[in-house]
Amino acid sequence: METARQAVASGIPRLDLLLGGLFIGDNVLWHDDAGSLAPVFCLNFLQASQRQGKAIIYVSFDRSPKNLLDKLGTLAHYPGLTLLDCFTHGKGRSSPIFLKFYEERQPDPGCRLLPVADPRNPDSFAEQLYGVHAGLTGDVRFVFESLTGMQELWGSEDRLLSFYSHACPRLYELNTIAYWLLEKNAHSPRFRAAVNQIAQVAIELTIKRGATALTILKAENRSTEAFHQPHAYWTKGLTVVFEEERRVSGKLHLGRRLKEFRRRRGLSQSELAKLVGVTPSTISQVESNLIYPSLPALMSMAEVLEVEPASFFQERSEGRGSQVFTPGEAVETRLPLLPESAGSAKLLHPVDFSAKIEPYLLEINPGTTIPGHFLFHKGEEMGYLLSGTLKVSCGRRVLTLKPGDLLYLTTDLPEQWHNPGPEVARLLWILTQ
Repeated sequence: METARQAVASGIPRLDLLLGGLFIGDNVLWHDDAGSLAPVFCLNFLQASQRQGKAIIYVSFDRSPKNLLDKLGTLAHYPGLTLLDCFTHGKGRSSPIFLKFYEERQPDPGCRLLPVADPRNPDSFAEQLYGVHAGLTGDVRFVFESLTGMQELWGSEDRLLSFYSHACPRLYELNTIAYWLLEKNAHSPRFRAAVNQIAQVAIELTIKRGATALTILKAENRSTEAFHQPHAYWTKGLTVVFEEERRVSGKLHLGRRLKEFRRRRGLSQSELAKLVGVTPSTISQVESNLIYPSLPALMSMAEVLEVEPASFFQERSEGRGSQVFTPGEAVETRLPLLPESAGSAKLLHPVDFSAKIEPYLLEINPGTTIPGHFLFHKGEEMGYLLSGTLKVSCGRRVLTLKPGDLLYLTTDLPEQWHNPGPEVARLLWILTQ
C-alpha cells in the first residue's frame, strides 16, 4: 500500500491550490523572468516553515551577509535558520570589507551564519552543505539563491548541472523540500530543459507591460488543469494576490457553472473527464466557454455532478422564507489538503444550490495532522466544533478548539490542523460569499 505524501504549506494558499499542494521531497524550480519576482514566494515559504518550527538552510551566492540579513528581516532571528554564506569567499573575493562583518558582528541568539570556505569548488561546497544538514532533524527546508549565482562562480552550465543533477535526487531521498531560484534569461534553453526534467516542480514568473504572471510548467503526480496557463497576480509587501475569475453572464453561464459544480464536488478536470467519458481537454474548453458539450456529454456531466441539466444555464435561487435540505441531499466532496486517510467532507446542500453561504461537515480522524488549510477561499469563513478536539496553528498562535467553540477567519489562514484526541473531530465549516 502506497504511503500518502506529506503536504507542505507554501505560505500562499492560492499557490497551494493551483499546484495541488507542495510535498516533502519536492525540488521546486523558479524561473524568474526579471530576477526579482521569486523572493516574495521564497519569503512566504520561509515564514510558513518558521511558524511550523522547521529547520531551514538558506544558501546565498549573490548577497553579502549583511544584505541578506536585512532582506530576511525578523526571519534572521529564527534559531532554526542556518545561512550558508557563499558570497564572502566567492564573489566577495575574501575582501576585508566583507570579512569585517564577521569580526564586528555581535553574538545573536537567532540564526546561525556560516561562511563557506571554498564556494568556488562544487565538491567542497556540497560537503559543507550536507554536513550542516546531517546535524539537523525533521524535514529540513532549503532555499538556494541562486542557480545563476552558482553558475557565475563555477564558470559553466555543465558544472552547475552536474551538481544539481546529484543534489536534487539526494535531497528528495533525505525528505527535504527545496526552492531553487534562477534568472531565466541567464541560462540556455538546453540547461533550462535539463533542470526542469530533474525537478519535481517547475514554475515560471514573468512580467510583461508591468503585469506579473505565474505559470506552472511541471508538477509531478498532480492534476494538470492549472498547468501551462498564466495566472496573473500582484504583490504588496509579502502579500501575493491572484486575479479573481471574472464572472460571465448570458450564454456563457455554462462554463462557469460547470467549473463551480466540479469544484464543489472536489473533482479535477481529468477526474471529471474520466467519469463522463471525454478528454480533459474537452472539460477545459467547456469551462473556458470555447466549445459546447454534446447533449449526451452534458447529461453525463449532470449525472456525475448530481445536478439538474438546466442548472448549467441558470442560477438556482437560494430560496425565500425557509428551505430544508435532508441528509440525503448532502454531497460527498474532496478538499485540496484533506487526503482520504485524514478524514472526509460533505457539502450540506445540493451542488447547484446558490446561496451566500457554503456549509461543509468535516470529519478529521484521530491523530491526523493537516499541513495548511483544507481549502482556498476569498472571503470570511468560520467553523463550529461539534465534537472532539482540534488544534489549529494561525500565525504564531496555536489555538485549541473544544466542542461548542467557534473559529472565525478573515485574512489569516491556518497553517496546520491537528486532531490530538482519541475520537473523530466533527467540524461544521461555513464559507461566506
